[in-house]
Amino acid sequence: MTEEDTTNVWGTADVSSGKTASDENFPVGSFLISKALRPHIHAYYTYARVIDDIADCDILTPQEKIARLDAMEQVLRGTRQAIDRPDAQSAARLRNSLLQTGVPFETATDLLIAFRDDARGKEYRCWDDLLHYCQFSANPVGRYLISLHRENESAFIASDALCTSLQILNHMQDCAADLTRLKRCYIPFDMMQQAGTTQEELRLSHTSPTMRRVFHVMLDLVDVLNQKASALMSHIQDRRFRMECAAIVCLAQRLALRLRQEDPLAQRVKLHKIDVAHAAAAALRVCFSFT
Repeated sequence: MTEEDTTNVWGTADVSSGKTASDENFPVGSFLISKALRPHIHAYYTYARVIDDIADCDILTPQEKIARLDAMEQVLRGTRQAIDRPDAQSAARLRNSLLQTGVPFETATDLLIAFRDDARGKEYRCWDDLLHYCQFSANPVGRYLISLHRENESAFIASDALCTSLQILNHMQDCAADLTRLKRCYIPFDMMQQAGTTQEELRLSHTSPTMRRVFHVMLDLVDVLNQKASALMSHIQDRRFRMECAAIVCLAQRLALRLRQEDPLAQRVKLHKIDVAHAAAAALRVCFSFT
């Protein structure tokens, strides 16, 4: 491959959003996770952050985004040599991590399926469309952590429910910004149609009664996901990881409650210190309730 070919693929634009693990709704490689596993989790998170930023970059064309995502996958699979750039190096580091830990490569490559959809501007006509997106954008994260801890695959069902819940909650937090900046809407079209509203109401400075009905329908479905997710801890053997899962399930429940009570169009709905305290209490409870 020539230097010109390499430049054409990677480009020169900085696509970093500046977001870090501290900006997430859930802990990333927290002190509850075994110290030996934290570097692997941070390698996975960095890679996931990079490809998410590529898909969300507002100065790249859809074709340029997909070319970069394809190049990231090639570095990850070892069919392209990583160049001295942070984005390429993040894929190279994760490749080494996956080879070292034996975690399936699909936990990383599946993410690219969703982010290519983002790059193409896919529309979400119904709830099932959104669930399909989450199958690739979010669920691989939980499966990665379960595989990294060498836990049983029986945990996947509850983990998928939790990851899907967190993804949809994040979409609801950012629904106005996604539409304004990215021209992207994750609120299912058929739900808005049934409520008598359109995505244009997401541009308002407050949530209308009709859009509030849509949010409540989505949150009802998220509550079902969170209920399924509550079974996750019973499948996890590692005590520290089990505590981490309990904390994240609690944070998902608390964020869903806040989105019912607060207005995501007036300001971004966030978790508060009291929510973190509830999550810590949930982690302690599960620590002493399992033998």
